[in-house]
Amino acid sequence: MEMDKKTEEFYQRLKEELVNSTIWPSEYLFKFIVPTDKDKIMIIETAFDGMGAVIETNQSKTGKYTSVSINVHMKSAQSVIEKYQELSAIEGIISL
Repeated sequence: MEMDKKTEEFYQRLKEELVNSTIWPSEYLFKFIVPTDKDKIMIIETAFDGMGAVIETNQSKTGKYTSVSINVHMKSAQSVIEKYQELSAIEGIISL
């Protein structure tokens, strides 16, 4: 997957922050907002299958969007970055 320079810099900064602020392996809280679509939510949930993740979903007041919070044990800052990159392919997803 080809990334633009801005996206590449974002992931580089995030990785540096994670490396400097966390002792790995560690619990990590992923937060995403997606248009409410059970297929998109299922793709996110499936990406964390078998990892012992605690997943919470909340629909917005209007029902147009769903927030997905995933608390999971991650091995390294790089594994967090890879998970964000994997899920960035979902149309309309916002990573927080």
